[in-house]
Amino acid sequence: MSNFITNANWRYATKKFDTTKKVSKEDLETLKEAIRLSASSYGLQPYKVLIIDNPELRAQLQPAAWGQSQIVDASQLIVFANITNFGETEIDAYFQNLIETRRISMEAVQGYADFMKSKISILPVDKRNIWTAKQTYLAMGNLLNAAAELNIDVTPMEGFEPEKVNEILGLDKLGLNASLIATVGYRHDEDATQHYVKVRKSNEELFINL
Repeated sequence: MSNFITNANWRYATKKFDTTKKVSKEDLETLKEAIRLSASSYGLQPYKVLIIDNPELRAQLQPAAWGQSQIVDASQLIVFANITNFGETEIDAYFQNLIETRRISMEAVQGYADFMKSKISILPVDKRNIWTAKQTYLAMGNLLNAAAELNIDVTPMEGFEPEKVNEILGLDKLGLNASLIATVGYRHDEDATQHYVKVRKSNEELFINL
């Protein structure tokens, strides 16, 4: 069995974190790099990622996350915030980064830039916001897999009130919206959930071969 499958079987949505254990700075940098290298539509990464250590701030956020203990007990709290009203400004920034990184001229990629703008800018704002929010799930997937390789626990969360999280973190003023939350740390010995047998559909039920 590959290490990836072993790690996937090991990981679970941790319900109780050990408050005495902290993710090392080195491992946190690895997790950040895994998020940074995540796939995204057109490679645009239409989101920001907030890493929150501040215990007072996390205590403020806990009621907005349905009072879940992981918010304050985990080593770090990570908020994936999609960019709202994503448009030509952000696309131009991407291409500026592209031409500097690859050392090519803008003329060489102008056609692709125009194509990208023609596909994205015509979308209504609400659909663009849904699209950028979806991209955060790809980044979350990379975080889950990288953390499992390091035997670091992650609990992905949709159970929170985005409007309240946005207000507490001032995300509205930054043109951002909290779309996903992840708590990162180490499982507590008393978390019985870690011993549950993983429940998934069988191959026959899940996959369709055509």
